[in-house]
Amino acid sequence: MTMLIHTRGPFERAAVSSGNQDVVAKDAAKANLATIKRFCMRALPVLIAAAALSGIIALKAAIYFWRFHY
Repeated sequence: MTMLIHTRGPFERAAVSSGNQDVVAKDAAKANLATIKRFCMRALPVLIAAAALSGIIALKAAIYFWRFHY
């Protein structure tokens, strides 16, 4: 019956061991880091392709305006 009765008052905090919080925080940090790495590895090819495409467009525009000048 003692398991069903609250042993602390309504405004008292539950006892929490700091060891569990450290383990949880480290696991969460590793998960966040893995998510960030995965996002960056997928975004990198897109950024490289966009840079190459904009470079090609800039080169074509420069050639066009160079010929247009004469």
